[in-house]
Amino acid sequence: MTKDVRVRFAPSPTGPLHIGGVRTALFNYLFAKKYNGTFVLRIEDTDQTRYIEGAEDYIVKSLDWCNIPFDEGPNKHEKFGPYRQSERKHLYKQYADELIEKGRAYYAFDTAETLDFHRKDHEAKGKTFIYNWHNRLKLSNSLSLSEDEVNAKLNAGDEYVIRFKSPQDDTLHLKDIIRGDIKIDTNILDDKVLFKSDGMPTYHLANIVDDHLMEITHVIRGEEWLPSLALHYQLYDAFGWEAPEFAHLPLILKPTGKGKLSKRDGDKLGFPVFPLEWEDPKTGDISRGYKEDGYFPEAMVNFLAFLGWNPGTEQEIFNLEELVNAFDLERVNKAGARFDPDKIKWFNHHYMQEQDNHDLAVSFQKSRTELEEIDLQFIEMVIALIKERATFVSDFWDLSHFFFVAPDAYDEKAFKKAIKDDTADVLTKVKELVNDVEDFTVEHIQNAVKGWITSNDIGFGKVMMPLRLALVGALQGPDVFDIIYMIGKAETLKRIDNLIVNS
Repeated sequence: MTKDVRVRFAPSPTGPLHIGGVRTALFNYLFAKKYNGTFVLRIEDTDQTRYIEGAEDYIVKSLDWCNIPFDEGPNKHEKFGPYRQSERKHLYKQYADELIEKGRAYYAFDTAETLDFHRKDHEAKGKTFIYNWHNRLKLSNSLSLSEDEVNAKLNAGDEYVIRFKSPQDDTLHLKDIIRGDIKIDTNILDDKVLFKSDGMPTYHLANIVDDHLMEITHVIRGEEWLPSLALHYQLYDAFGWEAPEFAHLPLILKPTGKGKLSKRDGDKLGFPVFPLEWEDPKTGDISRGYKEDGYFPEAMVNFLAFLGWNPGTEQEIFNLEELVNAFDLERVNKAGARFDPDKIKWFNHHYMQEQDNHDLAVSFQKSRTELEEIDLQFIEMVIALIKERATFVSDFWDLSHFFFVAPDAYDEKAFKKAIKDDTADVLTKVKELVNDVEDFTVEHIQNAVKGWITSNDIGFGKVMMPLRLALVGALQGPDVFDIIYMIGKAETLKRIDNLIVNS
């Protein structure tokens, strides 16, 4: 790279950050860090009618939780601030005026009613109304009106918008890092509004001006912005500015592979589509978040990295540093990436094994009132025995409750399978063996019980199944001798006695 890499993530604060937005932020972050560049957060809030209180704070917290914080942005290293477009609105009018002076844009005075009439008239004829070269001279704008008429309207305070003047009979040659060379016939382009009648720029103008002023070198954004690429290239050309390089990421598809994963799909499909829980300030409705559902940020980042990108190897587990080193926009796919909720669980299970047992114990203890008085070190030891079978902290209780509470009932199927006519006699002997172990360690307990089984040529299942049932209440859980050691001699004998009574 000859220039210092500068990329930006530019969400609108219109609600919670969708998982697709997190993926876009992640790819920008990875690209910036790979080339020792700068990751910028810019809040694109020009549409104040859709602004949602708390959305910007949610975006920042989401990036922080994913461990992909921005380098520059609102209230942080404001080298090119401000970073909220609503605070930059004084900048944009001069650039719109510059385009008018250059003949690349024009005033349009058409009323909403007039435009609506034309749209409906075209629809009735089976056509689509496009405001561009083929009809702009028939409409009310500074191209069709005389200079005096235009000035009269401006002086009278008539409402207007500023539209870009798309060229006629030309072919645009565009470049995209992911999609390669793209050709566009300018005759199919409409004259997009750049500046609205309310005095605010549209996304297109503000986006280009800000990217230029903030010295953005690469624009990495979602596929939904691909139709805007032609206009954005033309705007750079109109201003005489060097365009950044563009890369349009593939869509994230529903688990079926059909259709884009939307913000509404989470509730319908039974999994979160937002990084953090979100409470709608208007309705009070709460949408699930991956953090609150028990996912680790490392799992989410690793999972999202593979939505549209692959390293070209069989490796699937990447920490953030490894992702930075391996990431390459050239290896991002064009085709949409199917969202697989089972795959992110697979990643979460992996990262569960890498979590510190103390941290997990703290989280587990906070989640269950039954554990409030339990020694944290004991909980850590329990977690070490069960976490290989856990995907979430919320799984811990089902996997370990018998370490903390004696079973008050026995699984019916397990009971029928484990209990035989002589089970009471067998358990009475096991009880004696356990009671006689002086140095109460896992090894000595195991040697005593297994030694007796072997020397008496007894089937292991005949002893171990009822013993497990006595301790757990079901035929599940970690090694029986680990359980005996953990709950202690007295509790073990008590539980064996209880099964003998009930067998």
